[in-house]
Amino acid sequence: MDKERFLSSLERDGGALAEAAAGNFEAGVPACPDWNVRDLVEHTGEVHRFWGQIAERRLHDYHDAERVSAPPEAELLDWYRAGLDHLVDVLRGADPSTEVWSWSAQKDVAFIQRRMAQETAVHRWDAQSATGSAQPIEPALAVDGVDEFFFIFAPAEDEPLTGSGETIHLHSTDADGEWFVTLKPDGMEVEHDHEKGDVAVRASASDLLLLLWRRVGPSDVEVFGDADLLDRFLGWSDLE
Repeated sequence: MDKERFLSSLERDGGALAEAAAGNFEAGVPACPDWNVRDLVEHTGEVHRFWGQIAERRLHDYHDAERVSAPPEAELLDWYRAGLDHLVDVLRGADPSTEVWSWSAQKDVAFIQRRMAQETAVHRWDAQSATGSAQPIEPALAVDGVDEFFFIFAPAEDEPLTGSGETIHLHSTDADGEWFVTLKPDGMEVEHDHEKGDVAVRASASDLLLLLWRRVGPSDVEVFGDADLLDRFLGWSDLE
């Protein structure tokens, strides 16, 4: 996906999050049991402002970003929407190749453009799920999100998931996306390939991404083969 598609997704999903949150601040977020919708809006708004500072000020040390705190509840949605609009404007005007700080090996504005679209899409789903109206993540964005999980998040984990050749196959049913994971003694190897795995998962691209982010469970997708291996894989990451 290119810059404009990420930013269009960020605008769309960010706006839908606010719509879902309006009037529902006390509703619990099923995937985040300690949070209600107000907590979710506060978190997402703070994340938007943090990464907006990194991109706008071209920071190379996250300690240089100013601390951001959400306002009182009566002002929260206006504050959230203003931060979303500013983030989109900053990222739209920024060169994706500009070097900035990030926690990943990729240290440029392109990382932020992608990350903000992905995080906002998942949190939009969270907000909608709190009111029983969750809509799937757009297929192309979800496929990119699975790639981000495997090629950005997984390498950054403190403890790699290891094995002795066990294999996991993820297959998207509504978009062009397949991932073949081999667990090796030194960690995971991931390829875009169609091969028979020890366990296979078939689902929409949205549900595959939500499975990796532990928003849905194995019972919500089609699983063939070694279910215990899938459980070990899903339990490995501490992503939330």
